[in-house]
Amino acid sequence: MSSRSPGREASIDVLRAAAIALMVLVHFVENLSGQYGGDDGTLPGVSRSWWLPMGLAAPVFTFLSGVSYRLLCAAHRRRGWTDTALSKSTVRRGFFLIGLGFLFNVVVWLPEDVFNWDILTFIGGGILVMEVARRMPDGVVFLAAALVIAVAPAMRDATGYAEYWVAGSYDYDFTLADVAIGWLVTGYFPIFPWLAYPLIGFAAAPSLLSGSWRRLPIGIVLLAASAMVTLGWSALPAVVTGGAVTAWTMFPASTAYVLGTLGATWLAVTVMHQLLDDGDSPRGHWLVSWATPLSRHSLSMYLLHHVAHIWPLWAYGLATTGDARSLWQKAIAPAASVALAAVFVVAAAEICRAADRWHIPTAESFMRWLCD
Repeated sequence: MSSRSPGREASIDVLRAAAIALMVLVHFVENLSGQYGGDDGTLPGVSRSWWLPMGLAAPVFTFLSGVSYRLLCAAHRRRGWTDTALSKSTVRRGFFLIGLGFLFNVVVWLPEDVFNWDILTFIGGGILVMEVARRMPDGVVFLAAALVIAVAPAMRDATGYAEYWVAGSYDYDFTLADVAIGWLVTGYFPIFPWLAYPLIGFAAAPSLLSGSWRRLPIGIVLLAASAMVTLGWSALPAVVTGGAVTAWTMFPASTAYVLGTLGATWLAVTVMHQLLDDGDSPRGHWLVSWATPLSRHSLSMYLLHHVAHIWPLWAYGLATTGDARSLWQKAIAPAASVALAAVFVVAAAEICRAADRWHIPTAESFMRWLCD
């Protein structure tokens, strides 16, 4: 038996911490430097160049939310939880994250972006769906995820996805129709196709963490499928491309992007499980000891890193120009943003250690107190 806490795997903690670090890097550079000095108004690298790892953090994080929920359910059952108790806890947790997501949008991104359907509201909704999925055979869950991926492009084409994105950002009207369409199709992290990530993570968790290298070919097949879709993109109909000209995009999450990031995440989980997880104690102790506090407090880190760079941006813009958003994406040079992101990640790891050491209340402890 592992010496780690029930329901935790070293490999999952390391991958989640890596996703947090990538998320911090991307958000700092995008929000502070996204239009800094670009000839066409957009910094090369934020949208196109290889050096910024665009689009990797969210797939890993949402996939792992499904894996973690599967592990959490198993841990609760070992503790003697009834099915009813598990259902109540899951539903409370899902609605807690949805409510927190709306509050976060208002407090950080200002009230006009309350319904932008960011990742917190998505993960909360995904947890509610997984409450249903856990009662189904894994094969049915995989099929549901495949259908979610398959129909997403046609839904984007039918709803006019591009009309909701102005200058690279999601823009909607405060109407019931726009809010509903945003949740389903056109927001930052809509149900179609993003729901596929936690569903596949949930259904695949037992086989991915079974201690076998034989799962690697599935990740390779997904990557190959992504490459084939990308190469044949121009010949595919609109119901497959969603009307997008480019094959690989995160907003919207194109079919090539979804298949490719699913394949990469599948390979990462398989390989890291083999390298790090052990029957008695995890290998790579130094890496695991750094990653575990960040992973354990991933929700707090998501909230804190936004506050740490967005609130000063709004305050300085308001103080100097009278418009809180005036410096968004053009406040500082990208090198400075990268440096600030690195400083934040180092500081965040220490903050998380201190929270554990001194039992400081966190977003996670409040969620457990309220939901469990």
